[in-house]
Amino acid sequence: MRAVLVEEYGVLPTVAEVAAPEPKPGGVVLKVEATGLCRSDWHGWMGHDLDIVLPHVPGHELAGTIAAVGPGVSGWQVGDRVTTPFICACGTCEQCLSGNQQVCPNQLQPGFNYWGSFATYVAIPYAGVNLVRLPDDLTFDTAAGLGCRFATSFRAVRQVGRVTADENVVIFGCGGVGLSAVMIAAALGARVIAVDTNPDALKLARTYGAADTVLASAETVAELRDLTGGGAHVTMDALGSNAIVQQALLALRPRGRHLQVGLLPSGVQLDVGRLIGQELEWLGSHGMPAHAYPEMLALVATGNLNPAALITRTITLDETPTALAALTNNTPAGITIIRP
Repeated sequence: MRAVLVEEYGVLPTVAEVAAPEPKPGGVVLKVEATGLCRSDWHGWMGHDLDIVLPHVPGHELAGTIAAVGPGVSGWQVGDRVTTPFICACGTCEQCLSGNQQVCPNQLQPGFNYWGSFATYVAIPYAGVNLVRLPDDLTFDTAAGLGCRFATSFRAVRQVGRVTADENVVIFGCGGVGLSAVMIAAALGARVIAVDTNPDALKLARTYGAADTVLASAETVAELRDLTGGGAHVTMDALGSNAIVQQALLALRPRGRHLQVGLLPSGVQLDVGRLIGQELEWLGSHGMPAHAYPEMLALVATGNLNPAALITRTITLDETPTALAALTNNTPAGITIIRP
């Protein structure tokens, strides 16, 4: 099969012919119909993830058709249209049995623990607990964008962040995660304020439901506190930046909640005194399990959520290495979909 192959961290990958995966017991192999280009893939390419072993194929948000079924798999057959969370949980541990597959200690992640979806085919382990059947009218492009950024934002905003109508919610960073969060929080009835350095990204945020936008500057915190009448109820770092974290915490009102979704490979400094004195909540959120997809898919089906609108670019596998490297300079607004 053809795949994007990383042979050295930070060096432009190549598109190469490599061996296709075989289905393992309990697992399946998918023909990749669409896969998303995510900033997490860039972190992996740069060597920020210790699970990656070179040579490596990135890619972790995907949709496709089942091409092969391994021993012990029931309920799924060749040709089924599916997607999967980027966290493939084992289904049998304490966390999985309590419904928290997103923090399964035995999890496997395509594109990190093993070769991912920037390829013609990708293996998915533990099929029984991780596959999600796609509605016939949901395109592969849209489904691929759900698996990491949109699903992560949905769970972060609705379940972890507990966002409710009429709350002031500030989203820092308007890439795929941030714009998804804008759309979801607005659909829940919150007043959403989007912050970014890119005016074009802020224009998109307006179209997806942001009531106000702020072009990031030294005055961001003061502007946010003014717009929210003393501070936001909820802030979210959708990019992953120590500087953003500081602004986000300062922009909260007392007893506010901060959602950390963006990765922080260089660490972060926290004003613990402010966390304590203002009774602020720091909330990490990591993906969403397959069993939680029906609520999200139902909202997509009714039109309350429109993740297809977040797709701003489609590229080929041959264009992917350059697009991955370009994330070093900036994160483009919206979601980029690769069609292998």
